[in-house]
Amino acid sequence: MRILHTSDWHLGRSFHRVGMLGAQADFIGHLVTTVRERAVDAVVVSGDVYDRAVPPLAAVELFDDTLHRLAGLGVPTVMISGNHDSARRLGVGAGLIGRAGIHLRTEPAACGTPVVLADAHGDVAFYGLPYLEPALVKDEFAVDRAGHEAVLAAAMDRVRADLAARAPGTRSVVLAHAFVTGGEPSDSERDITVGGVAAVPAGIFDGVDYVALGHLHGCQTITERVRYSGSPLPYSFSEAGHRKSMWLVDLGPGGALSAERIDCPVPRPLARLRGRLEDLLADPELARHEEAWVEATLTDPVRPADPMARLTERFPHTLALLFDPERAAEDAGTSYARRLADRSDQEIAEDFVAHVRGTGPDADERAVLRDAFDAVRADDAARETAR
Repeated sequence: MRILHTSDWHLGRSFHRVGMLGAQADFIGHLVTTVRERAVDAVVVSGDVYDRAVPPLAAVELFDDTLHRLAGLGVPTVMISGNHDSARRLGVGAGLIGRAGIHLRTEPAACGTPVVLADAHGDVAFYGLPYLEPALVKDEFAVDRAGHEAVLAAAMDRVRADLAARAPGTRSVVLAHAFVTGGEPSDSERDITVGGVAAVPAGIFDGVDYVALGHLHGCQTITERVRYSGSPLPYSFSEAGHRKSMWLVDLGPGGALSAERIDCPVPRPLARLRGRLEDLLADPELARHEEAWVEATLTDPVRPADPMARLTERFPHTLALLFDPERAAEDAGTSYARRLADRSDQEIAEDFVAHVRGTGPDADERAVLRDAFDAVRADDAARETAR
């Protein structure tokens, strides 16, 4: 059985201030084309279909169009809800939609009830484990501690129990939305830490033929049978090194498995640049980034004038501007209290400006600070008198 594994569409999300709906629509077109041209037998979507619980109308319309296009191919699709989705909203009409071959799995109680598909070698059972928020599902799974490992282990016990009752040779696929130990996170995933622990061991999924994971945005292989597809599009500059793709998995008789990466369309490359402003503007080696989405970190000791305007003259798609000025290391042996000793509020404020900006305030700025402190002192005196 040929399975296309994808996840983390985040329909409706923007990249900084750039709307991504057009790029998301292009990805959906690419997915549909891949299903048709590569003779895919089943599509699995491992959560975070939407970017938020109440998505914008345009995102809902794109999802609706996606369902119609997938159903029109006659290729079964199994989807689970992720931590960004509203499971209740995503699951509305699941029974009716299932008749069209689109199987939405959003109910934790149904973890042990698979979608069963068949090929020439027999049945393949697809178990959908939606994102399991420990505090909300601990009673359903009768666990003492509300932690990710406990609830996922209980859910997988149901999967293995159901699988054991099926005909010998039945192959199995689990969809799950979780942070599995060994995975590399990026800046764009929402934190799911509970009790100081976010990750669960890959061994929780032992006993099944393939685990199609969602949540982490980088495509990666935890084990041969446990993989993240990653998001099809970048949602933070920490993903600049990612190769966005889907997994095309062939699941043969006896659980024999092979996997191929299918690249996703790239709307625009990402670049993270660092250095002094004048160097970034003049360096010929950076010409290849002039059409990229750019995050620039300026290291000038003194913040230059109009840095964004000047950067966008060369890099018109600059979206993020950060400052990390070069300066001499401070004496780490001097305590904070000691550095403040015998210094006035005015002097402390001027030092703060110098620390943040790289240079101290000029005469006009010192006057503004002085007037502000004077006003505060006057107000404090008035309040004290009125008591």
